Amino acid sequence: MAFLLSLGMMLHFASNLRAEDPNTAPPQLKALIGQMDAAGNQKNFEQIKTFYSPKFTNSDGLNYADLEQSLKSLWKRYPDLKYTTQLISWEKQGDNLVAQTETKIEGTGKLQANSAKLQGTIQSRQVFQGHKLVSQEILNEKITLTSGTKPPSIDVKLPESVRPGQEFDFDVILKDPIGNNLFAGAAMNQAVDADSYLNPSPLDLELLQAGGLFKRSKAPTKPENRWLSGVLIGADGITWVTQRLRVEK
Repeated sequence: MAFLLSLGMMLHFASNLRAEDPNTAPPQLKALIGQMDAAGNQKNFEQIKTFYSPKFTNSDGLNYADLEQSLKSLWKRYPDLKYTTQLISWEKQGDNLVAQTETKIEGTGKLQANSAKLQGTIQSRQVFQGHKLVSQEILNEKITLTSGTKPPSIDVKLPESVRPGQEFDFDVILKDPIGNNLFAGAAMNQAVDADSYLNPSPLDLELLQAGGLFKRSKAPTKPENRWLSGVLIGADGITWVTQRLRVEK
């Protein structure tokens, strides 16, 4: 249920595991994923808790005890948030089932007192023990928040992964010419952990001198996940995008 938390964790799998066609997945696995979607769409936290093992862990620093605070905070900001999950592949690891999924999320909320639309795609790998989720890893993640009558239309250029210490570019490019219009923007690069998830850092805006945000950064020296965020503000709207970057050996 990575789509509910937008979290990541590191799992290590045996080299002989083989991904199976989703059409051959056990019926109970398909049913469980559907039930978790339904509970999330109904904002039924008591039911959601029943799908998680009390020993649930993840490398972002959140655990079973953090679920209620995280989910209720998310639902307060986006009360009509909806989840649609597709099973991509599955594997059997001993008595556990490992599911790779892609989840589409969509909802509306507020951004600076204005109506805003949230859209996202999250690919994750989840490990189930019986009917309980024991761990999960986010593989890819992109979340976009737009507000206004004409939010800036953008392209984002960011690698999915880099090596420790490697330089990389994070570009948030305006699709339309900047012309005589004024745009402000900001970019942020932060570690994915419990503190940054529950207490996001503010962005410092600057006037754009070109058609977007163009940032070169250097990856940390050890493997971890990073959130790269960019916001562009024009006269008629705001676009905010966040993508996950994996730093791995």
